[in-house]
Amino acid sequence: MAEARRTGQEGSRHARERLTAVRDGLLRLHKALLESERVGYERAHTRIASSQEFLRLALEDEWFAWLRPVSELIVQIDEVQDGEEPVTDERASALVERTRTLLTDGQAPFGRRYHELLQRDPSVLVAHGGVIGRLATVH
Repeated sequence: MAEARRTGQEGSRHARERLTAVRDGLLRLHKALLESERVGYERAHTRIASSQEFLRLALEDEWFAWLRPVSELIVQIDEVQDGEEPVTDERASALVERTRTLLTDGQAPFGRRYHELLQRDPSVLVAHGGVIGRLATVH
């Protein structure tokens, strides 16, 4: 019984570490995407005057709406890690696969805009490579 509990704890620790690695990469990618889109927004509209205004736009403006799937995925990972249920390999694998699909599938509207930014902004490409590299190592 103690052996089974220890194996479960190790599995939970491994799953949590996997999710933390993916989440960290997603946060860096999300920041790069937001910054890249901020530049585009300011070219098309006007300079964003403050961090508070930028946050409001990121949450409410249609310009940034396509980024919400990344935001939602980060929140889902946080909820699993902060929840009362243990982080199982199955739950971690599902979120890792969801991340992989989101970043590689190319489905509209996220995929189309995402792939445009990958071609246009080196910081997005570097952050993307970081997430994909983490996905490759977290089986």
